[in-house]
Amino acid sequence: YGENVLKKLIGLLTILIVAVGLCGCMEHNTGEKQTPTTETPKTIKVVDLYGREVEVPKDVNKIVCCGPGCLRLIVYLNATDKVVGVEDAEKKWTPWGRPYRIAHPELANLPTIGQGGPCPKPNPEAIIQVKPDVIFVTYMPKDEVDALQQKTGIPVVVLSYGQLATFNNEDLFKSLELAGKILGKEERAEEVIKFIKDCQRDLNDRTKDIPDDKKPTVYVGGIGYKGRHGIDSTQCKYPPFMAVNAKNVADELGKEGHAFVTKEQILKWNPDIIFIDEGGLSLVVEDYKRNPEFYNSLKAFKTGNVYGLLPYNFYTTNIGTALADAYYIGKVLYPDRFKDINPEEKADEIYTILVGKPVYKEMAKKFGGFKKITLDRWSREI
Repeated sequence: YGENVLKKLIGLLTILIVAVGLCGCMEHNTGEKQTPTTETPKTIKVVDLYGREVEVPKDVNKIVCCGPGCLRLIVYLNATDKVVGVEDAEKKWTPWGRPYRIAHPELANLPTIGQGGPCPKPNPEAIIQVKPDVIFVTYMPKDEVDALQQKTGIPVVVLSYGQLATFNNEDLFKSLELAGKILGKEERAEEVIKFIKDCQRDLNDRTKDIPDDKKPTVYVGGIGYKGRHGIDSTQCKYPPFMAVNAKNVADELGKEGHAFVTKEQILKWNPDIIFIDEGGLSLVVEDYKRNPEFYNSLKAFKTGNVYGLLPYNFYTTNIGTALADAYYIGKVLYPDRFKDINPEEKADEIYTILVGKPVYKEMAKKFGGFKKITLDRWSREI
């Protein structure tokens, strides 16, 4: 009997030891399971240029762009490889006047995601088909932005060139920073912003100390504004003039941005030097044929001080062209201050940095480029 009891005690002790061991293992395993694991978030929240908080994927590989100048900003960020669809306008419009499209003809081969233009009309169904991670937009009313996001179920982020679409404004820089953050192009965004600011600083430093009485008066005509226009189409606070502290006669109007003026007003101003936006040059030439007396009465035409500028207002501001124009204007107005600058070479340097290729020759072939303009000769050629 005693032997049986001993065997039972040994058996119970063995079971107890095993049970304790198992409990220890279970506690250890349970402890491991209860240890919190850190998961990498799959989305981030950003605030766009309308102040909207938008949740976007942390890793964005596919995008589309809707609205004037939207695709251009993506080109500046070296992110064209992420674009999976473009507006119909980007495919059908001539690329001349838009250096980013001249430099990247392959963009025209992408699927269409809606109608472009001053009032962009994205096609939600077409956008859904190309499956972008993010939709970037510009110049679209807030209610339409929200509706597009709701219809597609895709995050929509608003970018902006600023109210006057100049090449030096905080909205432009914020847009580059925001798009850079979303696309993993933060360093490139900083590089582009620094380059634009450095150009503006250089232009200002060369001209800021010139007294007003030593500056020639200037006027720019042929400015594009929702289409092409002639000599009476100008701009107050014209960015390339402001960049080199030029004495723009149109600033006397006390306005900002585009303005139509009468020929009588131009005669009254009678500027020393006239620049013509070559986007409107053919219209100026046609007008000269009808009314040569007006042009021949202007001091600038009498003295041969009329110069062509590359058009930069095409689907909003082509910043590289505006900067190139400013360097050329500086060279014309203050040759001693810009003696180290070759405007054509400077233009290609700017284009290469911003859009990836030197496209000045293509622009000049289409529009004329940086040179003096003799309307009598042009009227015979056109």
